[in-house]
Amino acid sequence: MIMRWWALAVVSLGTFMTYLDNNVGNVALPTIQRELELTISGLEWVASSYILVFAGLMLVGGRLADVFGTRRVFLTGLAVFTLSSLAAGLATSGPMLIAARAVQGVGAALLTPTALTLIRQIFPDPGERGRAVGIWSMSGALSMALGPVTGGFISENLHWGWIYLINVPLGLVTFGLALRTVRPDFTRVRHSLDLPGLATSALALFALTYGLIEGEGAGWTAPEILTAFAVFAAAAVAFALVESRAAEPMIVMSLFRSRVFTGGLLTSGIWSFGVFGIYFFSALWLQNVLGFTPTEAGSAFVPMALVMGVVAVLSQRISAALGIGRTVALGMALMGTAIYLIAGVGADGGYADVAPWFLLYGLGAGLLVPLTAAIVGAMPAERSGVASGALNVSREVFGLLGITVLGAILSAGQRGGDRPQLVAFLEAYQFTLVIAAIVVLAAIPVALYSLRGPRTAAPAAPQAGAAAATGSSSGAESVGSAN
Repeated sequence: MIMRWWALAVVSLGTFMTYLDNNVGNVALPTIQRELELTISGLEWVASSYILVFAGLMLVGGRLADVFGTRRVFLTGLAVFTLSSLAAGLATSGPMLIAARAVQGVGAALLTPTALTLIRQIFPDPGERGRAVGIWSMSGALSMALGPVTGGFISENLHWGWIYLINVPLGLVTFGLALRTVRPDFTRVRHSLDLPGLATSALALFALTYGLIEGEGAGWTAPEILTAFAVFAAAAVAFALVESRAAEPMIVMSLFRSRVFTGGLLTSGIWSFGVFGIYFFSALWLQNVLGFTPTEAGSAFVPMALVMGVVAVLSQRISAALGIGRTVALGMALMGTAIYLIAGVGADGGYADVAPWFLLYGLGAGLLVPLTAAIVGAMPAERSGVASGALNVSREVFGLLGITVLGAILSAGQRGGDRPQLVAFLEAYQFTLVIAAIVVLAAIPVALYSLRGPRTAAPAAPQAGAAAATGSSSGAESVGSAN
């Protein structure tokens, strides 16, 4: 019993590392640019190389977990992430740092999809699993709280390399604990990697992520961006065709007939759209309008993230009383309301004016934890790795959409007229948040419909034909398993 909770701590630490790495570096980017003499383009790729590889390989990471075993892939991802963090922290040039960040993305793509699968394996009981997912989600909330503060402190007081080097002791401790507490998988269920599916899914996600990252800077009608989206469309179609004919496809299309799984992915994606938007643009607002330092701006998010983490742990009890659909819908309603009310804070406002709405937002976001538990419960056990990858892909892609779409609206709102720069930014920021609030509130009917009543498990993949064709199945999974 105790060993299971230690295993959960291992999974949570692995997730914490990858999420922290997503949050810790942004405020240190100006320092990195100055010390490594990077161009703006090079600086953008310090952040983008990680996101591009991370998003592009998440489905691949999930498939590898289904084939080779969740524990093995988790440990491999942890080792890759830790070693590449060491390389990033010791980098002495821009290309070296960008390459190390890309390898970090490989490690994160192996770590993240395995987390939910491990939680499912460790906690087969749905009630215990719900509490475990709540605790695991708290690690993500803590990374959101500590990431900006840590990054700001390091950029102001230490060498910038420590924003990556802090992962090294964390990774070593987590790896040692994982060897002792996470049990190997025993039930072999797969033998095929589905290489055409791996290649087409990775190409589609790489192209889509690249287009979303570079679209604003290059222009949405630039040849390279149109080419990226065309490659995405072609690869996505190829992936669907490959999967419909594969003996052992990565994703069985019947998985999407589950309203819990499909509606849950959509709701989770909309949540990510709001989270990325509120963190990214509100950080700009705090620094550009209120004049906060990087450390102060990072600290402003700490109460929100802590509330999110506490509510995440309690959310299982709330969903037991209200039902998962109503709980998630309530969370989206609170988030959307908070975003709208933040938009009403004027140029003369201070942190005291926005803090109540930040806390309200954290309360709503914490209530979305049962959504993850519901999606985990809807996953076929033998394909939980790639299904977990699909969940994380939806969050990453929608998060990028939140930044790019809202960023385009924000940029367009600042152009034109003879308004002072800060006034133009504030007005555009307020309008952008109203749009974000509407998008988040649109998830309420989706949650009420898709998560209503008893959970609907996704149909199991037909395996009789594959078994007959191959004679045996391999890979490693058992029942029970990160941003």
